[in-house]
Amino acid sequence: MTLPTRRLLGLAAAWLATRALMLWLLVHDAAPQLGGIPVAREVWRLYRNWAGVLAEGTFPADDKLWQYPPGAGPVLVSPTLLPGLDYLQAFVLLTLAADALILAALARAGTRQGRTLLGAALWTLGLPLLLHVPLVRYDVQATALAVLSLLTLSRSPRAGGAFAALGALVKVWPALVLVGTPKGRATRRAWGAAAVTGAAALGVLAVTFAHPLAFLRQQGGRGVQIESFGGTLLSLATHAGWPGRAGYRYGALEFTGPYVDAVATASLALTAVAFVLLLHWRLTARHGTEATPYDAALTAVLLFTVTSRVLSPQYLVWLLGLAAVCLTSRRTSQRPVAALVVAAAAVTALVYPTLYGEVAASTPTGCALMTVRNGLLGTAAVLSLVRLRRVTATSPSEFAPASLKAEHTRRAPTGAAD
Repeated sequence: MTLPTRRLLGLAAAWLATRALMLWLLVHDAAPQLGGIPVAREVWRLYRNWAGVLAEGTFPADDKLWQYPPGAGPVLVSPTLLPGLDYLQAFVLLTLAADALILAALARAGTRQGRTLLGAALWTLGLPLLLHVPLVRYDVQATALAVLSLLTLSRSPRAGGAFAALGALVKVWPALVLVGTPKGRATRRAWGAAAVTGAAALGVLAVTFAHPLAFLRQQGGRGVQIESFGGTLLSLATHAGWPGRAGYRYGALEFTGPYVDAVATASLALTAVAFVLLLHWRLTARHGTEATPYDAALTAVLLFTVTSRVLSPQYLVWLLGLAAVCLTSRRTSQRPVAALVVAAAAVTALVYPTLYGEVAASTPTGCALMTVRNGLLGTAAVLSLVRLRRVTATSPSEFAPASLKAEHTRRAPTGAAD
């Protein structure tokens, strides 16, 4: 048996063992040792009800908790199509299927020449750090589309763009994975395919379901979630006499009280700054490697995550998936960033569900946990951008992966290459 085969078998065995552990935790969902919070209730109480509304041909436009783009509709309806299972069982089964697809894509990419299986290992061992939460959220499905988009970009920019568009229709953020596509023809193909695929899919959803854009109204009303960076600031402020408190709004615990609107506005302003920073990088980057699209995707999602008014535990699923894609390449600049993301995922398991009561009450323990978790993510975001800028500014050559340059050189006739 060859060494690559042994490694692949080891990954498969590790995936089966860790996912069995996650399923065991799900069975003991509301155990006191896990914080006593039934995290699966979002599936059997919320997703299942929405699936019933969607089955009638409409999005739940009058439900303030509906904050998801129209592509979420088919994802939430799909468990009802599996016979012999209740909604929760079918949802978890489909989530595991998406999880396995991500592992297969990472493993296949990692076995190519010049690649590594570190990405597949990070995904296999990193996702269980979030305990059983990923099994009962649909972020794994969205992450699968983002991972497929990045891993197909070099071979087929159009396919990469199509996957990104489908992911964006499911959860918005996968649109960011195209920020690092090589300049020129590859970008035109990827972004063009994304636009066409997104428009076509949205058209189909608009014909199939009424009120496809209702989620925008609910998103506009979101406040400052207690787990966001702004929420951590307000939690710390309660120990300095700030009179605000946390309450259940829009499906999450959000702060209400003086200055909350100012913090929310500041978060939106920082998101705009993040966009400007990414645009500046895009315009000034002069050199790239095969890993640059992967690295840029992780940087972009990190920046938009840390500046968001909402930073739910399942957001770490996205970051773990993108960090895993980066580690499939030996030329990535994001290895220390991936380590920080893994550490943040481990702390997130303490934040939710294990000690969520402490976080919600803004106790010293809860504030410390949030400061550490968000400190890790903030450090990761800054370091990610710094390393991305450094590696793409070291040469005046065209910003394109080395593999594409080599292919262009091979195909060009003598004297025709620049």
